[in-house]
Amino acid sequence: MDVLALTGIGLLTGVTTVLFGFGGGFVTVPVVAWADAALGGDAVRVATATSAWVMVVNAGFATAVTPRRVLGALRGSGTLLLLLAAGASAGALATRAAPAALARWAFIAYVALTITDLLLRPGFLHPHTPLAAASGAARPLPVVLGAPVGAIAAFLGVGGSVMTVPAMRRAGHTMGVATALANPLTLVIAVPAAAVSLSAAAVPAAAEAHVRLIGLVDPCAAAALLLGALPVIAVLRRRPPRIPDRAYAWTYVGLLAVVAVAMLPLG
Repeated sequence: MDVLALTGIGLLTGVTTVLFGFGGGFVTVPVVAWADAALGGDAVRVATATSAWVMVVNAGFATAVTPRRVLGALRGSGTLLLLLAAGASAGALATRAAPAALARWAFIAYVALTITDLLLRPGFLHPHTPLAAASGAARPLPVVLGAPVGAIAAFLGVGGSVMTVPAMRRAGHTMGVATALANPLTLVIAVPAAAVSLSAAAVPAAAEAHVRLIGLVDPCAAAALLLGALPVIAVLRRRPPRIPDRAYAWTYVGLLAVVAVAMLPLG
């Protein structure tokens, strides 16, 4: 997969970052795994690490251009943010030791279980509480879940938005607010995970496959993805599309299904 193709897919990560709160993980993990398929069993591990760096930049930029009135809903969440970061550090370390196949199938299982939960459990597609205003005080998720969410998200190379967005949705937030608040939470998870990935041992197959890595990160793939993503984030944050809330929720579920199917051929 060449640089032009990765840049084009980067456009998609920009869209998912703004509209769905995915800092890039659910798109970049399958894409980078395909791009670096020559690494064999280490491809998913490299994809997970590269995804973390893409999410740091995407989620950081998206957070910076999010209206302060929306970010105000995170006031008082300091303990939650610390636990998310601590869990992310542990999850990133676990990725280095876990078999590559485990990370791949855990990713698929995680997405599949989430889709099932969103479809069957009330509160996401059919909110049972009044939708909150952008400045609502509902917490993104209980503090006690901070460390587990951070660990799972970092282990799989995703930003945790698939846990935080449904939680905020069920707390009464609109999809627009829930996905916007997912970006700062993704940033908190991605930073420690990205830092750990740089200190990882070299992948033996990298030299033979002519893939240049920094730790476990593929900098060329990350740069191409960001080249496509950042302009899209800037435009969509300035002029967000108006999507009916119910259609927004269904599109979120549909995107998860596409990502799960995209990972299956790697098995």
